[in-house]
Amino acid sequence: MRYLVSVIDDKSNPGSTDRQPAISAFNERLIAEGHWVFAGGLADTDAATVVDNRGEQAVFSDGPFVESKEYLAGVWVWEAPDLDAALKLATEASKVCDRKIEVRPFQ
Repeated sequence: MRYLVSVIDDKSNPGSTDRQPAISAFNERLIAEGHWVFAGGLADTDAATVVDNRGEQAVFSDGPFVESKEYLAGVWVWEAPDLDAALKLATEASKVCDRKIEVRPFQ
């Protein structure tokens, strides 16, 4: 089963910025164990653009779709046999990247 694993940072209490070596090592382990599907870090929310084309004309808005002190800083997509395995990995990921992690299964 595949899981979207969201890395959540906090503007008022951000995670450590020196975590890249530990994250790289964790990613290498995910690859070696067959869990890795995709991963990527995201630009700051100031770089976001929201597009709404549900009406007669598309509307473009600068910034994130919602203003919040917490924001999506990056994502992984993992392959795991079940939710328990994904949550175990997420527990490690939270420690490794020093941020909150949200785990959501794909339908």
